Amino acid sequence: MQLDLNLLRAFDALLEEGSVGAAADRMNLSAPAMSRALGRIRHVTGDQILVRTGRTMTPTPYAMRVRAQVHALVGQAQTVLSPERELDLASLARTFTLQCHDAITMAIGPFLLDKVRAAAPQVSLRLLPEATVDTLDLRHGHVDLEIGSGPAELAEIRSQTIAEDRLVLAMRPEHPLSQGELTVPRYAQAEHVSVSRRGRLRDHVDELLERDGFRRHVVATAPTAMAALSFVQRSDLVALVPGRMCRTALLALELATRPVPLELPASPVVAAWHQRYDDDRAHRWLREVVTEAITSLDRPGSTVVRLLCPPWVEEAGYVKSPVSAAPA
Repeated sequence: MQLDLNLLRAFDALLEEGSVGAAADRMNLSAPAMSRALGRIRHVTGDQILVRTGRTMTPTPYAMRVRAQVHALVGQAQTVLSPERELDLASLARTFTLQCHDAITMAIGPFLLDKVRAAAPQVSLRLLPEATVDTLDLRHGHVDLEIGSGPAELAEIRSQTIAEDRLVLAMRPEHPLSQGELTVPRYAQAEHVSVSRRGRLRDHVDELLERDGFRRHVVATAPTAMAALSFVQRSDLVALVPGRMCRTALLALELATRPVPLELPASPVVAAWHQRYDDDRAHRWLREVVTEAITSLDRPGSTVVRLLCPPWVEEAGYVKSPVSAAPA
């Protein structure tokens, strides 16, 4: 039997998307054409591949068993058939989609735009907010690079830890907690706004406090760090935010920070992508630029600090308040 590479690509798309319509969109085919391809695959394999369960389609045990093998074969074929070329950034015309929470977007966005516009003027960036629920956007190709703190849960997702960040307590410089020893009781008694994309009033900080007999007074939740910091700027609320990623926002809003009086581990800053981009030179270049953007946050006088900090910020990056806005 003669191998039909297009049929193998359709097989891979159907298994990845789990839908005839989505697989058709991915391959730029009509839905009837993809349905015919599924029929041919069923005939060749002697298996139903996808069966309807309610409004969705579920892969058969055979389809689940060969899924990784089919995907690997398609990837190998693309590698063999694609000529190796040097990456020409000046002529690269491509749109990259990045997904991350607002603090990261604000922190590295200016640097990314500067770098990309200078090196690859025909490249566009789509910066999407962090999703409120876990998605399969990396698998489906809707997102090229995701920057967050969690490890990859799927075997096909690659990840790299770029940096570490620690939570700091943000407040107005005139806040009572900005003076004197910041003890656990003083911290717990303050009025807090908690950052939670899902609106959760409790997190691991509350569990740590309750072990020692304290309860945090959470007045409200905010969906993003920037929203929480805007509340803090206009009230006596305090908020826990990642110090490294929020540094420019803290400086721009003229807020002060203090170390949290709890033993909180550092959080990793992780870049994640689908394995299909492992050998993609343009995607590799994007990952390098993102890594450089995040590591540049520690350099005084970086693009981010110059663009976002008010003029009274000193060259070393400290706020003129009783407490430094640079993370401890």
